[in-house]
Amino acid sequence: MYVMRLRAMRRLISTHRKLPPCLLNQSRFGFEASTKGGAVVVCEDGAVGVLELQEILQLCARKQLTREGKCCHGLAVQAGLLADTLTCNILINFYSKSGCVDFARRVFDGMPERSLVTWNTMIATHTRHGEDMQALHLFLQMRREGSSLSEFTLSSVLCACAARGAVTESQQLHALALKTAADSNVFVGTAVLDVYAKCKMIRDARLVFDAMPEKSPVTWSSMVAGFAQSDLYEEAVWFFRHAHKMGVELTQFTLSAALSACASIAASTEGKQLHSVAVRGGFAANLFVATSLIDVYSKCGCIREAYSVFRNVEDENIVLWNAMITGFSKHARPHEAMMLFEKMRQRGIQPNEVSYLSVLSACGHVGLVEEGRGYFDLLLRDAVVRPNALHYSCMVDVLGRAGRIDEAWELMRRVPFGGSASMWGSVLNSCRVHGNVELAKIAAQHLFELEPDNAANHVLLSNIYAAGKRWGEVAVARKCLKDSGARKEIGRSWIDVRGKVHSFVVGETKHPRISEIYAKLESLRSEMNRLAYKVEVHHDLHDVGEGQKEELLTHHSERLALAFGLMELPGGTAIRIFKNLRVCGDCHSFMKTASMVITDREIIARDTNRFHHFSRGHCSCGDFW
Repeated sequence: MYVMRLRAMRRLISTHRKLPPCLLNQSRFGFEASTKGGAVVVCEDGAVGVLELQEILQLCARKQLTREGKCCHGLAVQAGLLADTLTCNILINFYSKSGCVDFARRVFDGMPERSLVTWNTMIATHTRHGEDMQALHLFLQMRREGSSLSEFTLSSVLCACAARGAVTESQQLHALALKTAADSNVFVGTAVLDVYAKCKMIRDARLVFDAMPEKSPVTWSSMVAGFAQSDLYEEAVWFFRHAHKMGVELTQFTLSAALSACASIAASTEGKQLHSVAVRGGFAANLFVATSLIDVYSKCGCIREAYSVFRNVEDENIVLWNAMITGFSKHARPHEAMMLFEKMRQRGIQPNEVSYLSVLSACGHVGLVEEGRGYFDLLLRDAVVRPNALHYSCMVDVLGRAGRIDEAWELMRRVPFGGSASMWGSVLNSCRVHGNVELAKIAAQHLFELEPDNAANHVLLSNIYAAGKRWGEVAVARKCLKDSGARKEIGRSWIDVRGKVHSFVVGETKHPRISEIYAKLESLRSEMNRLAYKVEVHHDLHDVGEGQKEELLTHHSERLALAFGLMELPGGTAIRIFKNLRVCGDCHSFMKTASMVITDREIIARDTNRFHHFSRGHCSCGDFW
């Protein structure tokens, strides 16, 4: 029996206190109203009015009072109000905000008449809860029944298309918006732009953006994010600057999108400028912005600045902690990464897949085998997180890099879902480190089948053969690469000087100051020779004489970038060099020795795997990479 006092309901409205406990009996909607003489039972104060019931339902929706809202639904059933469109609309809205999509849909399906609000609310409910196909099907049903549509209808369905990457449907909806003149509405225009951007149709997104008579901060944010998602990072940063100059209201999403673009191209100057903008706008402590800032600083080689941002954020979530743990891992700071992982658990934050991946990677890069085993065992015992292929490949890497290739092989045999490309890649890389040619052949063969278009696997096998001076097999490996049609990536290094990126390849000739760069590099080598530096020609894997090997190594791209940095950056400023491939062994030795000559600044080099911090003849990786 429902016992709901009118006075208690009024008190609920005024003070947001919960309704009195009610007995819920299961039925079609999960409950049914009890009756006494066919009328709603209300003690002392008389019957509940329809308007008051609707008002309480709206309050339950705002406060997500699920149990109390269901009680009101029971009263609505008992009073015969499910034929009333307004009451049903409020019920659908209540169930939507309470996360009970099935109940909302049952109310919708049982309605004898539906208004435009009904359709809009139900479509938006499906979209909001990730049920994109249901939203699209409902929209089609709406059109078949001849119901009119509004800008809200179109924007909701377009959001569903964006989530599914449904290009054809989005173009049809765009045409419908043009036909009904709804495209000038800021919500519809933004939704069309957003779906094109998420489908990487950035040119179409820009056309929509330029045609919009009115633009909201969300519109600008979608455009910035669209450029970043299409790998047009410099355009994303430029667009953000343009929006800022025009006085567009700053949001956490716009800032985060622009910062993500800076992180992708390691644009430290722009990242620092955006940090200043975030501080002035009061967003520096925002979780989204702070996480993006940590990512930017970590990827730009500024790990101290990243940690400073992390320490100043009061609110915490798993993404923020993961960003910092990953940063420490990439910068060969395993003890800081492990400490942060443990501190996170102590604070009651449950590690997720990324957390385990980052801490395992940190152990692998410096040879902490037992610590890696401990975290992997912890992952296997975790009741929430299930280990995936990347976790296993990380553990294989931990063992393989430390020379325990047999144990790594045994672990791969126990993988419940079979060897993946990442696992075989870890094995092949371990074979490179320890010169295990026979196992390298097996790993490479699996990789050729799993990743036929990945030229790096052919190159790595060729390099393993070359390190063992097996030139005949090198020739075969290179022929296989040519026959596969996969394209080898050209080694390239770049450096950011006063906001401008300067790029170099081995034996660079096109840079306008290349003669000065070579002269500076020769001068640096002369100083290093006094420290008994000698080119380690065994790191060059070409079948040529030692003199030619030395010449080839001398002109590697990262050395040219270092020489240019010494010429252009003021004393005391760290030199940050980025490379798209792994730093070779001789260049690593070169940077270490150079850091003994260049004592007034740190040399930071980032390759595909990690950061190397060179200072006074030492590297942060401890020569284990």
